[in-house]
Amino acid sequence: MRFKLPKQRLGGNEPVRQARWLGRHARHFARSEDGSLIVFAVYVFLIILMFGGIGIDLMRFERDRANLQYTMDRAVLAAADLDQTLDPETVVRDYLAKAGMSDFLTSVTVDEGLSYRTVSASASSTIATQFMHMTGVDTLTAPAASTAEERIDGVEISLVLDVSGSMNSNSRLTNLKAAARDFVDTMADNTKDGDMSISIVPYATQVSTPAAFLSKFNVTQEQTYSNCVNFESSDFDTTAIDTSAELKRTMHFDPWHTYDGRSYDPKRLVSRPVCEDAEAREMVVLQKDRETLKTFISNLSAQGNTSIDIGMKWGAALLDPSLNPVVTGLIGEGTVSPDFSARPEAFASGATLKVIVLMTDGQNTSQYYVEDEFRAGDSTVWWNDQEEKYSVYFGLDSFDEDRDGITDEPRFFWPWNDSWNDHAYGNGTYEETHYEKECESYKRNGRCRRYTTVETTITVSEPGSAEILTYGELWARTSLAWNAKNNYPWSMASQAWNDWYYGAFNDVNSTTKDTRTKAICDAAKAEGIIVFTIGFEAPWSGLEVLKDCASSSSHFFDVEGLEISDAFASIASSIRKLRLTQ
Repeated sequence: MRFKLPKQRLGGNEPVRQARWLGRHARHFARSEDGSLIVFAVYVFLIILMFGGIGIDLMRFERDRANLQYTMDRAVLAAADLDQTLDPETVVRDYLAKAGMSDFLTSVTVDEGLSYRTVSASASSTIATQFMHMTGVDTLTAPAASTAEERIDGVEISLVLDVSGSMNSNSRLTNLKAAARDFVDTMADNTKDGDMSISIVPYATQVSTPAAFLSKFNVTQEQTYSNCVNFESSDFDTTAIDTSAELKRTMHFDPWHTYDGRSYDPKRLVSRPVCEDAEAREMVVLQKDRETLKTFISNLSAQGNTSIDIGMKWGAALLDPSLNPVVTGLIGEGTVSPDFSARPEAFASGATLKVIVLMTDGQNTSQYYVEDEFRAGDSTVWWNDQEEKYSVYFGLDSFDEDRDGITDEPRFFWPWNDSWNDHAYGNGTYEETHYEKECESYKRNGRCRRYTTVETTITVSEPGSAEILTYGELWARTSLAWNAKNNYPWSMASQAWNDWYYGAFNDVNSTTKDTRTKAICDAAKAEGIIVFTIGFEAPWSGLEVLKDCASSSSHFFDVEGLEISDAFASIASSIRKLRLTQ
């Protein structure tokens, strides 16, 4: 609205007229509504501008918060991965640093055990507002928090325990039994039924397996008195055992003593075989019942040499999925729980934690085996069970040593009467000469005046029946030393021992066995198996083997006396944090 003042006129009443004019137009201005919408529009525009600015501030806030949360999620997921070898906190910080968000990180928390890892992290970003400050809000705080967890749902354990003869010293076996039983209790108390399987591999010169277990493999059948396997060096390069490949069975023989068990009633096997036949010496396969495991541990006995390599080979094999068909067969026979139908689980599945606990008080020593030519087929020794007498075949009588003019007849030595014959005792007849005195003339009183010797030769039918012994049957009841000493006395002593003792068996020496141990330990660790080792009053050389075998220096224990219980307890505590679920 525009107002025009009237032109000024000269006169005395002019101020009065102007005052009246202004008053009249002021009243008109007050009554007029022209231009009020513009004022309202200005207020509305200011309100819209304010809310639009707040929206922009909120969008900026959500964008920055989402980016921070996304980065945090990725960081903790990577850090919680059990395959992640870097320090979890370092991984989280590195992720945020690469995203330019290091200053926003407020905390990182890591909780981990052998089979799980939980990583939590929190961050906070402060955002300066551009519009909200008009309402008194100068900044917005964008929080972010994330937690990631990876854990394994089961555990497979192989306890590989030294039961060589030296374990009888210093109460070592007694202390081992107590420690191992406590370990079983701890593990059973902290895992759900069916989640944990424990195999126990007692080893000395060899490792004995249950007959039902070994029957699932393609093993040679030279003897069936005991169940051990002679592995080749290449077998230690892998944790697997091919169930279709031929395995060489260890002969049931005694290289240490001079002993024969055939004359006993009932007959006895050799007293100290390389491959033990006692049930208490056979390994336990995938067992979950604590009382069964503890009873087995309590019944352990110690004798023999030390073969860490063979113990470790079987311990690793029992965690290798190549043995799943064997376990399936044992489940069908009722010796393994159906809970373990998928075990040993595939290494890559991550379904179970696989652990070996290897214990020894010594070092690798000689492992004995029978040479191939003395393993399969018939031996040269025959046995008459009724008369309990041996006969030894020597070949054809080419030099006619019995002077009967026949050079193509068999030649047998009978050790029990130190004689040579053409058959094994019990399978024919022989000439037996008797000498008797007869009176040639008598005196008148009836007494003999002169005697003469009368020679009478009769054909004797031999009692019983001789059967040829296979090498498997011979060595099972007759030690190498007894056979060389008693069945070959006609041979020069040195020749008999060279041919039938030293020439009949050989050994894998400690150097070779150390190499094999390293190979199988490396193979186990390469498959992700966690290896704990315990040197129990062991010598330096044995400790070095164990240090190299363990997953890390923190997985190796060097203990004495009752400290072995602490070692097993420490290992159990590393596993017992598992909260395993189906």
